[in-house]
Amino acid sequence: MNKLNKFFVSLAPHFEKGGKYERWYPLYEATDSFLFGCSATTKTAPHVRDSIDLKRIMITVIIALIPCVVMGLWNTGYQANLALEQLGLSAPPGWRGQVMQLIGSDSSSIISNFAHGALYFLPIYFVTLIVGSIWELLFNIIRGHEMSEAFLVTSLLFALTLPPTIPLWQVALGISFGVVFAKEVFGGVGKNFMNPALASRAFLFFAYPAQITGDTVWVGVDGITAATPLAQLAHATPGQALQQLQVTWFQSFIGTIPGSIGETSALACLIGAAILLITRIASWRVMSAMTIGALACSITLFLIGSSTNPMYEIPPHYHLVLGGFAFGLVFMATDPVSSAHTAIGQWMYGILIGVLSILIRVANPAFPEGVMLAILIGNVFAPLFDYFVIQANIKRRMLRHG
Repeated sequence: MNKLNKFFVSLAPHFEKGGKYERWYPLYEATDSFLFGCSATTKTAPHVRDSIDLKRIMITVIIALIPCVVMGLWNTGYQANLALEQLGLSAPPGWRGQVMQLIGSDSSSIISNFAHGALYFLPIYFVTLIVGSIWELLFNIIRGHEMSEAFLVTSLLFALTLPPTIPLWQVALGISFGVVFAKEVFGGVGKNFMNPALASRAFLFFAYPAQITGDTVWVGVDGITAATPLAQLAHATPGQALQQLQVTWFQSFIGTIPGSIGETSALACLIGAAILLITRIASWRVMSAMTIGALACSITLFLIGSSTNPMYEIPPHYHLVLGGFAFGLVFMATDPVSSAHTAIGQWMYGILIGVLSILIRVANPAFPEGVMLAILIGNVFAPLFDYFVIQANIKRRMLRHG
């Protein structure tokens, strides 16, 4: 490893300013940083010393996402193996079936569930990573910027928000839209006003709804339909919504339900939240405010009730474990770039997202998952919240000092 490090050091002059390959410095820097880290240090005082940097932040977020990845792999395979058992098949058709014939499609086997889930998740993730990295590298070469570890988080978040059956060409198109139009056109890392992963998913949702919504996209086996709990509630008979729900609150909390690959388990999201809060990477104000806003809105709508809309019958505690609420609360709404930055602004931002998530989910049964849109709307309003908070502080100080 030392020899490889010395080799990279010897190449540095060719990629630095004035070197023969100056244009390709972002690619060299990204490879060197990934393999060996950054050796640059400040030489003179005064300067601020801090143990945290962008690389450590992004690595911490990736570590916090590991429980969702693990649960997503297992549950995706578990749902597929259950479907195969229901159809009386030993393996799915196509290349996945050839692999699963070697392992076996047994829903009671942890190894079989993980392996089957990986056959769906890994292609999605690799396409996201490769295509998104190409776009990032292209823009960084044009601008002369360094490569950032931030895309490792964006690519993983995007892959976890997708159904396992999503066509790979749509995955490539979605991440291209998010990286280019929600991030790079605004200047790149740290300058995007909305979450690129959510923008990518929103693009696919409205451009290709048949491949990202409905009852046929959540289980990777042809001939099997499986509605998510929110879809079941949206189509339930008014007055009997919970009775017709085919899963329990505990199943929804653990995550053994149909849904996007990494969003089904509120428990996995809570583990991730603990990691982010202990390391102070994510804002506890945003998480608390979003939870308070969601509970306040859901309690109000639950008490109001409706004779025609079964979504009003969902108890408030169910909203916290259904759909992508927990995943959005922990990993999307707390994005340090696109969320509010002032303390009061974070409370306003979180409450807005929480209220809108439940309002869209309940008041519009044709669109039972409102977290994605709520967070994107919150991203748009976040700078406005910070502006009003800062202006109020300025006025207060002017009055205080005459």
